[in-house]
Amino acid sequence: MQRVTVTLDDDLMEALDEMIKARGYQNRSEAIRDLARAGLKHTSIESGSLGSAIGVLSYVFDHEARELAKRLTSTFHSHHDLTVSSLHVHLDEKNCLEVSILKGSSGEMQHFAEHVISERAVRYGHLHIMPVAPAS
Repeated sequence: MQRVTVTLDDDLMEALDEMIKARGYQNRSEAIRDLARAGLKHTSIESGSLGSAIGVLSYVFDHEARELAKRLTSTFHSHHDLTVSSLHVHLDEKNCLEVSILKGSSGEMQHFAEHVISERAVRYGHLHIMPVAPAS
């Protein structure tokens, strides 16, 4: 492990210390390592260089919307190579939540998620992408 000295302005250090306390980090080093990993992951996702990754796609939709369930099922079957597992939850009489575990390249997952989330009557959606092997 290498030791690095970083200079931060007072406001940024105060905000960092508040985050450390709120999240229960043992020390500043662990918090900064996590922030660095998150920044590197974000950059890798944006550049498409993350390689093999896992993703969690979650979205809320109106299950009464005409043909939506059929279109979503068709979309998932068309991308069966990305889908590992899905969970379907009935939120109320009209709304459902689906959570799908995906595995593949970050670019393919992003494209797939955008297609699902952009369907009419899909109200909210989010894709969270993580590397298959965590950074050390």
